[in-house]
Amino acid sequence: MKTNGIHGGLLAAAAVLLAGCSGTSQDDLTVWMSEQRATVRPRVEPVSAPTPFNPQAYRGMGAISPFSDEKLTVLLRAESASPLTSSLIAAEMNRRKEPLEFVPLDVITMVGILQRGNERVALVRSDNLLYQVRAGNYLGQNYGRVTGITETQISLREIVQDAAGEWIERTSTLQLQEVAGP
Repeated sequence: MKTNGIHGGLLAAAAVLLAGCSGTSQDDLTVWMSEQRATVRPRVEPVSAPTPFNPQAYRGMGAISPFSDEKLTVLLRAESASPLTSSLIAAEMNRRKEPLEFVPLDVITMVGILQRGNERVALVRSDNLLYQVRAGNYLGQNYGRVTGITETQISLREIVQDAAGEWIERTSTLQLQEVAGP
């Protein structure tokens, strides 16, 4: 019977505890929350005014295009002013460029030759235009100077940079292109 008394005592204690927690009045909590809201003010820093947009004028119209041959020429001239530049390229920088020097060599085709006395003149085509080329003329973008003209080819001496950045001479040829008949 002792166990019934212990159980009954525990049930009574639990009922008292539950009755204390289950109060329907939350006035204390409501009053405290109201006080906290009234005393605590949020600290919101004001947003700074936006900076005005000042448009800038485009100044690149007069500049050299990064894709133009002029940019390379300017760079090569700057290099020629340095003491490390070869005498090969220094002479080339001081002369006036010929029209076919602005065209890559692989776009130029030899289409024929003319014999004028003892002089051979090669006929080359570029952009559907025909040009006469003699020994001493320049072709291509690598300072290619015509050194000889035969019935089947034009021989050139070009000045190019090797892997180490040194200017060297190399020979190239432009072969006669046979046109198939109609």
